[in-house]
Amino acid sequence: MWALSQERRTGSSAIPREFDVGRPVLVGDTADAYLHRTLAILRNEGLNPEVVMQFVPERKGTICGMTEVRALLTKVLPENAREVWAIDDGTDVEPGLPILRIKAPYASFGLYETAICGMVAQSTGWATAARECVEAAGGIPVVSMGARYVHPTVVGVLDYAAIVGRCVSATSVIGSRMAGLTPSGTMAHSLVLIMGDTLKAAQALDRHMPPEVPRVALVDTFRDEAQDAIEVAKALNEKLRGIRLDTVRERGGVTPALVKEVRARLDQAGFGHVDIFVTGGLDPGKIRAFVEEKAPVSVFGVGRHIAGAQPIFINADIHEVAGQPIARRGRIPGITPNPKLVRIL
Repeated sequence: MWALSQERRTGSSAIPREFDVGRPVLVGDTADAYLHRTLAILRNEGLNPEVVMQFVPERKGTICGMTEVRALLTKVLPENAREVWAIDDGTDVEPGLPILRIKAPYASFGLYETAICGMVAQSTGWATAARECVEAAGGIPVVSMGARYVHPTVVGVLDYAAIVGRCVSATSVIGSRMAGLTPSGTMAHSLVLIMGDTLKAAQALDRHMPPEVPRVALVDTFRDEAQDAIEVAKALNEKLRGIRLDTVRERGGVTPALVKEVRARLDQAGFGHVDIFVTGGLDPGKIRAFVEEKAPVSVFGVGRHIAGAQPIFINADIHEVAGQPIARRGRIPGITPNPKLVRIL
C-alpha cells in the first residue's frame, strides 16, 4: 500500500497481474449506456476538451480500489496528456473531499466513470467493514473468510480489500496473492464428516500437509469441543498450532463462555501453547462482546459481515472544462484541495 500523506508526485510501482482490467470494462460493456451516447454526441460535434473530474465519497470509510483504478487508467489515458491524483488504499477519509482527481481529455476516460465508481465504492465498503471488525477486536488478529459470500469473479478484490482494511490475511488463494500474503486456513467440516472422526481428520492433515501449513484442528463437528480439542492436542502435541471453534447456531454458536471453558481445559491438560480460533457469523458487536468478556481468543475469522458490506457510494463530477471552473448546481466549481491526494499518473 502507498503510505504518502501529502499531495505530491510519486513514482510508479508494479500492479499485480490480477488487477489487469478485462475486455468487458475496456470496451465499455460495463458502462452506463448514457456514457456511450455522450461520447458519440461529442465525437459528432467535434468536442473533446480537457476536463477535471473529481470522485467524492458520500460517507466516511477506509478507501480501497485505487490500485485497480490505476490499472485501468494506465491503459486508457494518453501518457502525454494526463494527471491523476488519488488517495492511498487504506486511508481513512471523510465525505466531501475528493479521493480521486483525473485531468485528461474527456473522450479518453469518460466511458469509465461507471467502472471507476464501482471499483472504489465496493472495495471501500469491504475495507471499511473489515476495519470495523479489526477495531472491535482490540488487537486480536482478524482473518477475512468472505469468499463464499460473493461471486467468484470478485473474490480476489474482496479479500484484497479486507486486508487493506487491516485484516491480517484471507482464506482465498487469489486475494492473498494480490495482497502479497500466504492464504490462511484450517480444516473443513467436509474433511471431518467424510473421515468420520475429528482426530482422524487432524492426523490426516498432519500426515499430508507440508510443514509450513499450520496444524489447526476444527473441533466442533461431532462431539464436545473441549473433548475433541484435548484428544487432538494429545495426538499432535507440540505440532498443534491451534483449534477452531465454529459451533453452529442451532447449538448456540460460539460464546465467550465456551471459549473460556475450552481454554481452561486445554491449560489444565498441559496444552497452553494451543491457540483458539473463533469463526461463525461474527460482526463488530459480537467480536466486541468476546473482547469485553476477556474471552481468550487468539484469532477471529469474519466472513459475511465483510462480504455483505454496503458500498460506500462515490459521486463523480466534472469541475473544470478546458481550464474553466464549472460544476453542477449545488456543488462548487473548480478543484477541491485535499492534502492526502498523491500523484499516481
